[in-house]
Amino acid sequence: MLLTRIGYYSDFFVYPVLIAVLGAVGVTHAGAKEAVAYIAIFLGSLALWTLLEYILHRFVLHHLPYIMEMHEQHHREVRALVGTPIWISVTLIVCFVFLPVFWLAGFATASVATSGFMAGYLWYVSVHHMAHHWHPAHNGYLYSVKRNHAMHHTDEANNFGVTSLFWDRVFRTMRRLR
Repeated sequence: MLLTRIGYYSDFFVYPVLIAVLGAVGVTHAGAKEAVAYIAIFLGSLALWTLLEYILHRFVLHHLPYIMEMHEQHHREVRALVGTPIWISVTLIVCFVFLPVFWLAGFATASVATSGFMAGYLWYVSVHHMAHHWHPAHNGYLYSVKRNHAMHHTDEANNFGVTSLFWDRVFRTMRRLR
């Protein structure tokens, strides 16, 4: 959906605060002896985000009628400030990550898992923004991401991963330039 400048850039200010607060609260409640386990939970949640990013992009953004129309706007106007309003993304993460993990494993685990998941989401929106609005050097990660994502914009059946092509390789939807 087309956002105002404040709405579009709010992810870059709100999510770092939420990530830090949730991570700190979770680790504080966990205690020193469980720190390694909570770091693993954070990293596992971050990794799990990459799979969800792929699934959402491939099956939700390209197939659900109302959402697909909004995503097509992004494909037509690649530099427009199109994204998910922060109130929607935060609500979805709280409902589908924090609350279920809280009910299953408690407050500390839910805080750390949500922090990791939000870090993944922040990485995704950051990389996606850079792919469309920056001009990176031709020899690094961001240039590779930008090229792969640009190919997705010309061939919507491939390259659904924005931050990584790992799941595109797994599900055989990766396409490289020749």
